[in-house]
Amino acid sequence: MDLLRNIVQPYDWGSCTLLPELMGVPPTGAPQAELWMGAHPAAPSQVFRGETLAPLDRIVADDPEGELGAVTLRRFGPRLPFLVKLLAADAPLSVQVHPDLAQAQAGFARENALGAPLDAAHRNYRDDQHKPEMIVALTPFRGLCGFRDPEDCAALLDSLKVPALRPYVETLRTVPEPQALAQVFRAFLRPPAELLGAVARALAVAAAGPAGAHIAAYDRIAQTYPGDPGLLSSLMLRYVELSPGEALFLGAGVPHAYLSGLGVEIMASSDNVLRCGLTSKHVDAEELIRIVRFDAPPTRVLSPREAGKGEEVYPAPVDDFRLSRYLLRAGGPRQCVTLDAPQIVLCTAGTVSVLSSKENFGIGPGQAVYVPAGADTALEGAGTAFRATTGTAQRLG
Repeated sequence: MDLLRNIVQPYDWGSCTLLPELMGVPPTGAPQAELWMGAHPAAPSQVFRGETLAPLDRIVADDPEGELGAVTLRRFGPRLPFLVKLLAADAPLSVQVHPDLAQAQAGFARENALGAPLDAAHRNYRDDQHKPEMIVALTPFRGLCGFRDPEDCAALLDSLKVPALRPYVETLRTVPEPQALAQVFRAFLRPPAELLGAVARALAVAAAGPAGAHIAAYDRIAQTYPGDPGLLSSLMLRYVELSPGEALFLGAGVPHAYLSGLGVEIMASSDNVLRCGLTSKHVDAEELIRIVRFDAPPTRVLSPREAGKGEEVYPAPVDDFRLSRYLLRAGGPRQCVTLDAPQIVLCTAGTVSVLSSKENFGIGPGQAVYVPAGADTALEGAGTAFRATTGTAQRLG
């Protein structure tokens, strides 16, 4: 096992306080947006092997079967297929979608054939993987997830009393759902500046009155990103509030944006993001339209399910990752967590001991341990542990 040394990403939308408060350290005064745990080449965790500090992606590459196990290696190749993050948002993230696996593979090959460097600002696909993801709230957490029902979207736009929105309200109320959402979404990607200004002013007026929390959220978006076209596309998305312990799963083609709060995020290890707005980064409108799913199924807020032996699992319809939670109590039974797949154990409250026959790592909030496939491992303590592994993992003990 290895105690992970992880990298904090200081993105502008990050909170200055949420991660320091969790970890019990003084804030630096700078945003601390994400703490990455895994082997993504953009910011791999560091581990000590012998006397040497090495990046986890290199450790995996040097002995893929020993680190990942035969099943994981056969299914995903010589790479850790999941990435874990602590995400701390104090301002809205960009409205974005992720491709499915076939779209990612085709897009990556196409951009490679065009000679686009992997770090090019205009590039949509930086690898050939999909990026399903899940967020579990540690504090009250707010976000936007999936399209509103067209009638709900029409009612929200109509309530702003902006005359220039009326044609879009009519489209949403008279055209069948997929076509209506696609037509309005496409138009909202490049709106005239005067429409953006009128909507921002209308939101400010509405938020000053007895409006719901969703109006205040959209007004904050308008204030945080003045003049950004993403304001209009965000109005088409469902506003969601999570209580601590609740989760959202975000599949391919679903537009979404996190707004505020602290959570544990897990995803397939990919960097493929197509942005709709609320960003200064590249927006490829045509590729975006091709990737987005234009439907409005109900947003499902997930709770963990009992899986036996002290484990609570957050269900996800992918096998790139599996996330579960252990609520450990002092004097409680030791929980065996040995698997035939790699895993990362993250503490988010109290103190958790990650044990093997040779090692014992006591970790506190914000600390994590990497466990190779097949390593005898158990948990005990008085705290909360999240365990990340693959969806193909099998118990060995």
